[in-house]
Amino acid sequence: MGSFLSKGSAFTLKTRPSANGLAKIGLVTALYLCLTLLLNPLSYGAVQLRLGEGLNHLTVFHRRYILALTLACALANLMSPLGIIDVIFGSLETLIMTSVSYWLTRHVKRVTYRLGMSTLSCTFFSWIIALELHFISHIPFWPTYATIALGELASLLLGAVVIYALTRRIDLTV
Repeated sequence: MGSFLSKGSAFTLKTRPSANGLAKIGLVTALYLCLTLLLNPLSYGAVQLRLGEGLNHLTVFHRRYILALTLACALANLMSPLGIIDVIFGSLETLIMTSVSYWLTRHVKRVTYRLGMSTLSCTFFSWIIALELHFISHIPFWPTYATIALGELASLLLGAVVIYALTRRIDLTV
């Protein structure tokens, strides 16, 4: 590992990600984009259903997916009617909620508990998008939070089933 400050320093940098890790980041980013654009009319606004959000569960298996999903959200939000504002706030929300999911579940052994905790934390953080829409589009916060959270919950529940099935065949931690 390379040293950040000097030899013997407590701060170290991890070596570059492997080609395998970069490929996984690229694959998840592309998959999120495809799933989001599949239901393009429902992917933006006060009522959202982004199937790609179901991939947020991947972060409970490896932190590399925090980067993949944040990047994917930024790219998907380039097509949002709110433009750069949605790129910034949507990506920030994804970074926060996937980081919190990773942090909360890093010592949890049971996959079902990890997925449940991820579902709850990601649904909770939908308030960030509701707040963005409240300030930018001047729509009521609480009803917007409810519809966005319900869409997020639906995507996450579907994603949890798919990710759980994948964990039966694939080790997502490597």
